[in-house]
Amino acid sequence: MLHIENKIFLLFLLIIPVLILLYIYIGKKGKRFIFFSSKSLFKANSGKSLKIFLSKNLFFIKLIPLVLFILAFSRPQILDSYTIEKKKGIDILITLDISGSMASVDFKPKNRLEVAKEVISSFIQKRKTDRIGLVIFAGTSYTKCPITIDYDILRYFLKETSIGDLEDGTAIGMALATSVNRIRYSKTRTKIIILLTDGINNKGEIDPQDAAKIAKDFNVKVYTIGVGTRGKAAFPVVDPFGRKQFIMVNVEIDEKLLQEIANTTGGLYFRATDKDSLQQIFSEINRWEKSEISIKQYYEAEDLFFYFILAGLVILLFTEFAKRTFLRTIP
Repeated sequence: MLHIENKIFLLFLLIIPVLILLYIYIGKKGKRFIFFSSKSLFKANSGKSLKIFLSKNLFFIKLIPLVLFILAFSRPQILDSYTIEKKKGIDILITLDISGSMASVDFKPKNRLEVAKEVISSFIQKRKTDRIGLVIFAGTSYTKCPITIDYDILRYFLKETSIGDLEDGTAIGMALATSVNRIRYSKTRTKIIILLTDGINNKGEIDPQDAAKIAKDFNVKVYTIGVGTRGKAAFPVVDPFGRKQFIMVNVEIDEKLLQEIANTTGGLYFRATDKDSLQQIFSEINRWEKSEISIKQYYEAEDLFFYFILAGLVILLFTEFAKRTFLRTIP
């Protein structure tokens, strides 16, 4: 791509038409003649020779170096442009409830936990430059996988997560505090916790509202998701004979608490009543929380002014040499 760095110098090209008009005016005013007895003394095609053409247009040929020098001062360049795209990922911590109630099968044909794991795994696959971690909780909580960009190991830990890994119960405050403690030292501008639960806070020494305030202090945004159908859900139990049966139990989700946590931290609360709605929720979060992308344009410039100066000097030297040798005229 041709580029002119100092375009202001192109204004000097306006001198060219002025010089041409001045040359024509002076030429007409001071025109001189030499008389001959007959034109037959000269060859018929002598006016068409290259020598005569150059002699008549020597002034215009001299203007070519002037044009080339002006163009050289304007610094013509050939630009080779390219872009560099820098992506800044965000840190996401998924806080997953694995309490006994997550075994309810209202997200048929699988239970809540298995469906949640499938949806979360799909969400992880869609992220490209973000660091993601996993905290699990029931009656207690712990970090199953630290924040990482190794999505394969993260999905492995997610797959290996199951009900019964922790003491039963629902310690939402402890889970949120553990998550904040894990993500608070992140140097990324955006820090997110996605907390998914199907119950009511009934365990732990930390109050969920206090944990939410701590998250706010560390600039951590919390999205809360309540999972479970409305009304009653089938829950698996084993009878005295070792047979698996299902009983209908009330679905109890503290939506007011989850809404308060989300509002305190600048996040949002969602309710998922089936697999489709849970997938839609994670799709919405994926759409809203995008990584930062900065694009910088770089140029590699090759200056051409040397070639213009060289061409101008060659033409100028040629005209001066020709004027004093084979194009010399009678004064």
